[in-house]
Amino acid sequence: MSDPLRSAGPFLVAASLSGAADAGWARAAAPHVDAAVMGGIALDPASRAAARDLVARDRDEFLPGDPVAWIDRQLDRVADAPVRPGVNVRSATIGPIREAAAVCADRDAVCEINAHCRQPELRAVGCGESLLRDTDRLAASVAAAAETGARTSVKVRAEVSGVDLVAVAEAVADAGADWLHVDAMDSEPVVAELTGRDLTVIANNGVRGRETVAEYARYGADAVSVGRPTEHPTALSRVADAVAAWRDGTLVGRDADPQPEASP
Repeated sequence: MSDPLRSAGPFLVAASLSGAADAGWARAAAPHVDAAVMGGIALDPASRAAARDLVARDRDEFLPGDPVAWIDRQLDRVADAPVRPGVNVRSATIGPIREAAAVCADRDAVCEINAHCRQPELRAVGCGESLLRDTDRLAASVAAAAETGARTSVKVRAEVSGVDLVAVAEAVADAGADWLHVDAMDSEPVVAELTGRDLTVIANNGVRGRETVAEYARYGADAVSVGRPTEHPTALSRVADAVAAWRDGTLVGRDADPQPEASP
């Protein structure tokens, strides 16, 4: 599937924040970003039980009575915002992913499969990071989403013991993924290993301004994303300015911004 955001040049994504990234959050970020991925939202009984366990130990989670209806409502609320919407979804089973992706397809939204969360409750039921070790099941989830016509993203993380992210990238690309959203952790060069295939590579982690955007640009990323900085307008504006410079060709190397980049 052709990617209009990628064809227009490097872009900026607001990355999901569990329990915070809803339509109001996406609308607030919209003046600065090109896409906003809401959620994560647990879809099936196993992932919802895990999310309730997370809430019990003081994490924020979205736990609406009907998660697919929640997705529909949130997408409706951003329909007139100047941003490509998306939803990050967690599920241990494939049927609910297909149902959620169909809603995303109808709304021209991205359906993002969560193979990223590392909370033990989610891993125990086969969600999040556990999918990185089960590429057949991850690929099946991606195929189910892609078959609906939704633009499909997969969020992954680096530094997971025993996981070959290059093999994961190849598997999800073959299954129909459009975006690979990579939390590089402290291994930023991994981004360079994941480029060069039919995937839009979005680099995440530590993006705070011109210096870090330039670093991911040098590794060949097509876009960058920010999570916590979306809640801090000054930080988000700084990243947006750096991505604009990347897009117009004026972003240079690591020495482009000699001042340390403040955390949000």
